[in-house]
Amino acid sequence: MKNSSPLTLLLIPALFITLVLVTSNALAFHTGGVGECDGCHSMHNSQGGISEGVSGPSLLKGSDSSSTCLNCHQVSGDTGPTAYHISTPDGEIPFGIPPKQLSPGGDFAWLKKTFTWYPDAATPLTTSAGDRHGHNIVSLDFGFQPDLTKVIAPGGAYPANALGCISCHDPHGKYRRNLDGSISTGGSPIRDSGSYVSSPLPDSQTAVGVYRMLGGSGYAPGGIVAGLAFIYGPPVALVPDTYNRSEAAGPTRVAYGSGMSEWCRNCHPNMHDGTNSFEHPSPEALGTDIINYYNSYIKTGDLTGTIPTAYSSLVPFEVGTSNYAVLNGILTNTPNKGPDLGDGSPRVMCLSCHRAHAGGWDSIMRWNPKTNNIVNNGKYSEEGQIYQPFGQGRTEAEALQAYYQTPATVFAASQQKLCYKCHATVP
Repeated sequence: MKNSSPLTLLLIPALFITLVLVTSNALAFHTGGVGECDGCHSMHNSQGGISEGVSGPSLLKGSDSSSTCLNCHQVSGDTGPTAYHISTPDGEIPFGIPPKQLSPGGDFAWLKKTFTWYPDAATPLTTSAGDRHGHNIVSLDFGFQPDLTKVIAPGGAYPANALGCISCHDPHGKYRRNLDGSISTGGSPIRDSGSYVSSPLPDSQTAVGVYRMLGGSGYAPGGIVAGLAFIYGPPVALVPDTYNRSEAAGPTRVAYGSGMSEWCRNCHPNMHDGTNSFEHPSPEALGTDIINYYNSYIKTGDLTGTIPTAYSSLVPFEVGTSNYAVLNGILTNTPNKGPDLGDGSPRVMCLSCHRAHAGGWDSIMRWNPKTNNIVNNGKYSEEGQIYQPFGQGRTEAEALQAYYQTPATVFAASQQKLCYKCHATVP
């Protein structure tokens, strides 16, 4: 056999590394667990001997944890929704122009959009403040400020001035899903993300990351007292590989399996338990009557729908299963399928009504709950009119984006609130 030259021997591993980088998911910096250390931290405040500016705590590359996250998750110049980006820069959202990102969690830039309008001649100027549009993460480098109205989490005690990306997401990705379905913070190494329909399954030697690297039982980000450590584990869910996209041609399905509302209770324990005025139960089994109504409801006045096309991303539901094969099959074969007792025990959950990050409507709602009609005369907005009781200060472009570019023509010309997707009380 012909001997290889030293140069050839050096090139072979370099070529292998190049092929791995090219053929693997270029967006998988975290790969279900911790990313490369120098992606977030700057050793001695330099990279390659070049100063990287003022380092934050723990040698972070931002003034705080959320700023460090947004160094990658907010990028200037996107022409539309792009992969893992979750926020639009300030200079790209002038008056009348909506944020760009359309991931299921929403775009944090909605926190910087305040809307004012006159509902009618008898009502004074009304305001929808930006800080009412989502979770107010604190990011000094990117201009996100703490919520000064709700200084602790509604229904809980988590302090608003400590809220950031790592309040929910474990930056070091310790939580993992094992072959037997258990969640742990050690043991088998994490081989890849467990969030996507294409994610590999855990095996006897390796685990996969939990959904969206969410913190699990015992999780307490730095600076939070032990009494606020999480009680509930990460939810069971899967997303399609392409999840940040326009829904003009159809909804983006997230297969929520189980545990979503329980996980939200880590910070909002008393939100829907009867101790506050929020009486809508969550989680709660949908029941046969609501399942049937959800599946038949298409829009106001139209109850001709069927299970295969009943799903709405504006009113998602939890399948009620921890079986990842079922969730994978839904996303792969029937992504628009409505609630079906053959899949599990469908439930309403927190994300049936709210987005996780931010959105165009108050209280992070998926649709506008403060108007009788979400569509009026075939439009979302009365842009240019003196009185705007329906669009409420949003331009048609902003309202359309708040509905993830779902055309107003999908709904009735005078479309009522989407409570009616579940509740059989349409006149």
